[in-house]
Amino acid sequence: MNERIKVIKLGFVNVFLVGVGDGFVLIDTGVAQQWKKVETELTSAGCLPDKLKLVVITHGDFDHTGNGAKLQEKYKAKIAMHPADSFMVENGVQMNRKIRTLSARIILLLGKWLNRNASFEKFRPDIFLTDGQSMEPYGLDARIIHVPGHTKGSIAILTHEGDLFIGDILFNTRKPDIAPFIDDFEDMKKSVDKLRELKIRMIYPGHGKPFSGDVISKISMQAIQLAVAADRG
Repeated sequence: MNERIKVIKLGFVNVFLVGVGDGFVLIDTGVAQQWKKVETELTSAGCLPDKLKLVVITHGDFDHTGNGAKLQEKYKAKIAMHPADSFMVENGVQMNRKIRTLSARIILLLGKWLNRNASFEKFRPDIFLTDGQSMEPYGLDARIIHVPGHTKGSIAILTHEGDLFIGDILFNTRKPDIAPFIDDFEDMKKSVDKLRELKIRMIYPGHGKPFSGDVISKISMQAIQLAVAADRG
């Protein structure tokens, strides 16, 4: 694993702190209830407010964006994400999606129950990212890959060394697999096919453990293909 990458585990979700030159880039922000741990982890890594160059959000779900407003306020951080998911953080809304499995349905219901009294601090992104955009202006030798399917604005960040921060397009809670919550099956299939063409060394998912990039070629597409056919009716 790249020593410049710090995996911050916030309960069921991961965020990643990447060292860039004399500063850091934070990928995703976790749930709002975990703010104290986020701040503690940033401080212990030496990421004081003047060292946080950028916050990149992989998609608009609350478990990835919950501390965006606090980072803007306390760290004066610039937040970047794809414009297609901007409405989620600007209005504090979540998308309704198709659920692939029974276990995913249980997770969704449990999440709603646990967060029934939680409030989301809305914020406006500072930077909108596009497919193929270079992150070099922010000190990160990487590019943005638009991978819709889980949400319309889902992105991945691929570094020059082959480290891929994938958000929720792929999970690895039990084994590497596609997201259990799908916005569009056709988009998901195209995004996974797109990822197969890339040179990926290590994949860092939003949920579960990092895994080798070689594994992506072994993820079965049969479930997606069947779901696409069923969705077409």
